[in-house]
Amino acid sequence: MAYRWTNDLTRADITPKSAYLNRRQILAGTAGLGAIGFAGAAQAQGDLEPNTLEEITTYNNYYEFGTGKNDPAQNAHRLDTSNWKVKVDGLVDHPGDYAIDDLLAGLSVEDRLYRFRCVEAWSMVIPWNGIELADILNKVGVQSAAKYVAFETVVQPDNMIGVQRRVLDFPYVEGLRIDEAMHPLTIMATGIYDEPLAKQNGAPMRLVVPWKYGFKSVKSIVRITLTDREPPTSWNKANAREYGFYSNVNPLVDHPRWSQATERRVGGGLFASRQDTLMFNGYPEVASLYDGMDLSEYF
Repeated sequence: MAYRWTNDLTRADITPKSAYLNRRQILAGTAGLGAIGFAGAAQAQGDLEPNTLEEITTYNNYYEFGTGKNDPAQNAHRLDTSNWKVKVDGLVDHPGDYAIDDLLAGLSVEDRLYRFRCVEAWSMVIPWNGIELADILNKVGVQSAAKYVAFETVVQPDNMIGVQRRVLDFPYVEGLRIDEAMHPLTIMATGIYDEPLAKQNGAPMRLVVPWKYGFKSVKSIVRITLTDREPPTSWNKANAREYGFYSNVNPLVDHPRWSQATERRVGGGLFASRQDTLMFNGYPEVASLYDGMDLSEYF
């Protein structure tokens, strides 16, 4: 199977399938969460053992389903993905409430092998299946005044214990500049390893922006809005000092509470050696998007 946009990655670099299911295990919180560095190597190396499937599927962060590490495994099955609709509104030619199959109909699903870098300094290599976001946006018709794309995650209070407890200001919201959204690296993922997304991983559709920290990649999307104003984002609203709008992977700019210079790969155990973090997570082709911006700031 051919994967695009791999740079120097090979199939040997893929995070084991069992290890991927835990990708949100250390998503940063608004208080008290340090740089845990809980991960290991994604490469298939003889001296590094991947986590077991049981470990990975019972140790996750998905705040909509609780803050405990095994809460998603216990609770994510409650997510109702039947009759899924996505509202498309704002500065578009064809707004509406789209059934997901209608929204994606006629668009090509591609295989993308991407690095994934969490703000908490752990990383993976993931084989996604998805559709370029630009194809979706072109289908609904982006108006010339649109400068940003805003995204919103589903809220199901009866099914999501974290929503009931208000551990964040739900719904979870995120956003991109229009040029970031239209870049061919940006995809809407619908699967991993040629299987549909698991509910704890953002079923049925989630954003993937591989040069940004993982919290930008909003899950279980139910609304896409084209706007001329920078949209609010959940972690920025929760703690603006630590989580900016851009959130580009930048090893030269530390998080206020930990270094971003190195990372640990998931799958190799707690004491796996660290590796250097790459600027833009190893995707230099996006650098031109930020010409003239001061990347010494924490974006």
